[in-house]
Amino acid sequence: MTGRTYTCGLDAAIAVMGGKWKGLILFALGEGPLRFGELRRTVAGISERMLILQLREMEAGGLVHREVHQQVPPKVEYSLTEFGGSLNEAMGPLGEWGEKHLERIEAISRDPA
Repeated sequence: MTGRTYTCGLDAAIAVMGGKWKGLILFALGEGPLRFGELRRTVAGISERMLILQLREMEAGGLVHREVHQQVPPKVEYSLTEFGGSLNEAMGPLGEWGEKHLERIEAISRDPA
């Protein structure tokens, strides 16, 4: 994302999202802070490695806050920042559109012709 000029707001928003996992992670964290294991169970299909990579990118991009609680064993929680929360809110209507058209989208993906 660094050093790029965007053609419009949608171009910039899509660049921040960068793939399917970040949206699902944002959605999961929209309910409140989660530990890594809870997040992995919530985001079905994501590998541990991919979740780690996505969380690092999202933390660097200011979407997610990582808090380490000093205890034994260490406890790490992830939560949305204000910036991440605002993106999550903006994705709400897109998610609603997807729910409304889910059957049609699934049918198209099964039979693209």
